[in-house]
Amino acid sequence: MATGETPAPVDFYFSFRSPYSWLAVRQVRALAEAHALDVTLRVVRPLAVRTPDFFKSVNPMWPPYLFRDVTRIAERLGLTFRWPRPDPVVQDLASGTIAANQPHIGRLSRMGVLAAEQGAGLAYVEAVSHLIWSGEVDGWDQGEHLARAAITAGLDPMALEARAVAEAGRLDAVLLAHESAQAAAGHWGVPLFVYRNEPFFGQDRLSDLMWRITQNRRTEAD
Repeated sequence: MATGETPAPVDFYFSFRSPYSWLAVRQVRALAEAHALDVTLRVVRPLAVRTPDFFKSVNPMWPPYLFRDVTRIAERLGLTFRWPRPDPVVQDLASGTIAANQPHIGRLSRMGVLAAEQGAGLAYVEAVSHLIWSGEVDGWDQGEHLARAAITAGLDPMALEARAVAEAGRLDAVLLAHESAQAAAGHWGVPLFVYRNEPFFGQDRLSDLMWRITQNRRTEAD
């Protein structure tokens, strides 16, 4: 890489309803610090909201496997896991039916976009997704839980909430733009990492992502 040249960024597509996104974010923050990565957080809406009929046709073996897989990965990373109370997406898990009224995911996603715009995206989504997925609290949407997560990320929780409401239309347009960019990159799922137009899907592809980044940096240094 030439002196003064800016390293190629990594786009990180993240959803608050994805346990794998939660498992990825702490690892991403550590890699970004250790390897001077320029990571751009791009919050997207969950697939369950974008394509409400998707989960009606999934193989019935998939949900039990997901629970087992996320539990063991969390254990390996020194984390606890429990399905959220409440679920960020209101859904009948048995039938896959998505409720028409969704009180949580829009609020979360808009505040995630705002946090990213203020340079605190990774810290914010790590703190909030830990609340949602770790099982350490019930009612993560109640009381001061989300406010404390915002403070942990260095943000003003009252201002964040107020702007999420006042700028809902703009923030929803940003979410749609992120989803379009995600599709253009070649995948629909999260967590998704895109580096130099190459997609890496899943938190278990972080080692492949780092291999590619290292490979490119060595080539650029020659």
